[in-house]
Amino acid sequence: MEKNNEENKGVGSFPKNFWTVIVMEFFERGSYYGVMSILSVYLVLSTEKGGLGFSKESVGVIKSTIQPLLYLLPILSGALADRFGYRKTLFFAFTVMSAGYFFTSLFTSYPLVFMSLILMVIGAGFFKPIISGTIARSTDKSNSTLAFGIFYWTINLGAFIFPLILVPILKEISWSYIFIMAAIGTGWLLILNLFVYKEPQKPESTKSVYDVLKGALLVLKDFRFIIMIVIYSGFWILYFQMFDTVLWYFTDYMDMKPINDIVNSVLGIFMTNPEWKFDAEHVTVINAGTIILLQILISKIVKNTKALPTMITGIALGTLGMGILAISTHAWVFMAGIIIFSIGEMTAHPKFISYVGLIAPEDKKALYLGYAFLYGVLGSGIGGVLGANLYVHFVDKLNNPSLLWFIFSLIGVVTIIGLLLYNRFIAVRHSDI
Repeated sequence: MEKNNEENKGVGSFPKNFWTVIVMEFFERGSYYGVMSILSVYLVLSTEKGGLGFSKESVGVIKSTIQPLLYLLPILSGALADRFGYRKTLFFAFTVMSAGYFFTSLFTSYPLVFMSLILMVIGAGFFKPIISGTIARSTDKSNSTLAFGIFYWTINLGAFIFPLILVPILKEISWSYIFIMAAIGTGWLLILNLFVYKEPQKPESTKSVYDVLKGALLVLKDFRFIIMIVIYSGFWILYFQMFDTVLWYFTDYMDMKPINDIVNSVLGIFMTNPEWKFDAEHVTVINAGTIILLQILISKIVKNTKALPTMITGIALGTLGMGILAISTHAWVFMAGIIIFSIGEMTAHPKFISYVGLIAPEDKKALYLGYAFLYGVLGSGIGGVLGANLYVHFVDKLNNPSLLWFIFSLIGVVTIIGLLLYNRFIAVRHSDI
């Protein structure tokens, strides 16, 4: 009877610290995705329209710097947090992050904006491992799956609500207000950290920065793992276009009147003369909303399928979604492309995590899962610069966006072929893969 109760722990079993970090995650991710939903548009928009007027190539350099940092920093910051304490690390993270957002709202020169965004991402990189670490130490085997499910939903809820509701309102006043919103959204968490958050019990053993770097060398020697990461990062080159080239394409080409008319007709039931407008910030809302609605269903469908074939299927869907953008500039075609891409993402990525767990040596599973983030370093590092330069050449100069999406679709096809060859010639034979 006692064992049965342990197995059925629910929401009521979580301590206050769990809900505290869930609130932190909601506001931090909401602030981050609120900014990222418009950042690439704001940076290239002309000064007459309230933007900063940077070139797309220079924005590509910014994005190819800050996004890889966001994936790299948690490895080191996690080790530092274990040494110096979670609360102290959170104080540093929220202070630096909030300052980065605030300075971005003030500055207009390229070097100062670049440095402000680096400051923001340093704070975000130090924040990331604290939340998952606190959840891991606030739960046990009986409720950790539910806990991380709530955590994942919270991320997407923040990514859904902030760009959908707050960003359009603030943008009408001034683009800089979006960054001030993010500064407040992360800055107030210092109060929560001071008065509500409790330092989790210190783990029995902690890793030094030296141990972390030593672990990296061990992982990098595993050629199967590294080849897998390099191939899989091809899909994430496509993913990071959702925050850059897709937003530029939307701003330059898309007429969303069919969507606006339907939404306003529904809103008209509740208010007089609604004037809702689908804008750039709502592109990332489609992605988050699709995940919120369908992730549980997709997870059930692929629950018992093998990892590599499922990953290939997901990447094929993502590639199809990107390719659909080449067909037409019609609003519904654009929506279909983003939705199908999102379904591909939520199909492929959980199975990628599962695959890493399967191929990792038994005594190094945690180490391998920690370094699985390298796909994001490569995908964002290449995707930012590559996407910007391809957009300038094929869209701005040649006025041929269809060719741009065709090229990105080819990257998806190459990724699929790479995984098929990897599965045939390199992958470890495993009954569960």
